[in-house]
Amino acid sequence: MKLKYVFPLLIGLLYFGCNTPKVTELSDYSSYLATTLNTSELLANAQLWTNKLQNNPEQFPYLAKRASAYTQIFNATGAVSYLIKAEEDLLHAIDMTNRTFPSYLKSLASNYISQHRFKEALTLLKEAEANGEKLNGTQKMLFDVYLELGNDLAAETYLMQIKNESDFDYLIRLAKWSDHNGHLENAIVQMEKATAIAESSNLKGIRQWSYTNLADFYGHAGEIEKSYRYYLKALELDPNDAYAKKGIAWILYSYENNPDEALRILDHISSYYKSPDYELLKADIAEFKNDLALKTEALERYKDAVKNKHYGAMYNTYNVLVYTDELVLPKHALEMAQLEVENRPTPQSYDLLAWSYFKNGDLEMANTIIENYVDGQTSEPDVLYHIAEIYKAAGKTDKVKELKSELLASLYELGPTMAPKIKQL
Repeated sequence: MKLKYVFPLLIGLLYFGCNTPKVTELSDYSSYLATTLNTSELLANAQLWTNKLQNNPEQFPYLAKRASAYTQIFNATGAVSYLIKAEEDLLHAIDMTNRTFPSYLKSLASNYISQHRFKEALTLLKEAEANGEKLNGTQKMLFDVYLELGNDLAAETYLMQIKNESDFDYLIRLAKWSDHNGHLENAIVQMEKATAIAESSNLKGIRQWSYTNLADFYGHAGEIEKSYRYYLKALELDPNDAYAKKGIAWILYSYENNPDEALRILDHISSYYKSPDYELLKADIAEFKNDLALKTEALERYKDAVKNKHYGAMYNTYNVLVYTDELVLPKHALEMAQLEVENRPTPQSYDLLAWSYFKNGDLEMANTIIENYVDGQTSEPDVLYHIAEIYKAAGKTDKVKELKSELLASLYELGPTMAPKIKQL
C-alpha cells in the first residue's frame, strides 16, 4: 500500500510524550483576529445588478453578473443561500439563451461542484464540450469533475489534453493528481511552480488560493513551519481568509497542543463565516479537552446548521461520520452512505459505506467492500484508519500492523483525538 504522507518519526511520536518545537507566534496573527467582515460592498454589487434587471429584465447578462456577485458573497461568508441564488440566476440565464452560451453552462457547473452535485455538473460540462467554445477551460473542469466522481481514467485523459507546463491551471491540477495518487513530493513541486506563476502574475485571487493550497501540502508533508508561513501569506492578502485562519488553528491544536487558542481562532471565524464543519472541529477539540458540554454544544450547532435544505449533499460525508461515531445512529449512516456511493462512487464513498456496515454489525459486508473498492485505492489517513479497524475485527493482524505504522506517520493530519485509537490497533 502506498504511503502518502511521509513524516519525520517525531510527528508520529509526539502524541505519546515527545515535545515539538513551537512554530506559531501570537504576534504574527493577532491582528487578523480583530477583523470584521464588511459585506456592504459585496451586497451593493448584487443590488446594482438587481436594479438593472428590474429596469431591463430581458438583459440576461445581468443575471450572470448577479450570479457572480452572489457567488462572491457565498465565498466570503459561507452563507449557502447565496449559492442557491446564484444557481437560480444561472438557470434563468441559460433558459433565456436557449443553452447556447457555454460560459453559462460552465458557471452553473462550477456552482454544482460547490454543491457536490457532481453528476449534474458533468452533464453541463459535456454539453459545453460539445459546443466547442473555449474548449481548454471546459476540459480543465471535466478533469475536476471526473476526479471527484472517482473516474480516474477519464480524469487522466483530460489532464493529458490540457498539458502545458507553463500554465497555472494545468499545474494545480497536476499537483492534485499527484496527491491523489499518493505522490506528495511531486504534488508539492507542481504546486510550488504554480505558486511562482501566481506571484509573477500578481493576481490576488490566485495568489491567495495558491498560498493556502501550498500550506496544506506542506502540512501533509510534516513541514509545519512552511505551512504556517504560507497561511500567514494568505492572510496578508485577505485578513478575513477563514480557511487560512482555520489552518493556523489546526497547527495550534494538532501540532502545538494548544486547543484553547485554536478554539479562540475558530470562534472568531464563526463570527463572520458560517460553515457547519467548523463546528465539528470545535467538537473534536472539545473532546480532546475532555469538555463534554462544549462538545455537545458544538454538535448541536452542527446538527441545527445542516438541517438547512440548501446544503443538499454538501455535508453527506460529515453526516455519515456524525451518525456512526457521535450520535450512534448506524442505520441513518448506512442510508446516507449508500446515497453517497450512488452520487459519487469514489473509494472514499465506499469507505463510508463499509464503515457504516461495520457500525451496523455487518463485518462480512464491511470487509468485502474494503477489499473490493477501498484497500489500495486511496491513501487518505482517515480511510486507512477505518480499514485498520475493520481488518482488526476480521483478524487480519499483518495488514493492521502495516496500516498502524502509516497512521502513526499521519497523526498530525488526523489530530490528537485519534492517537489513543491508533495506539490500540
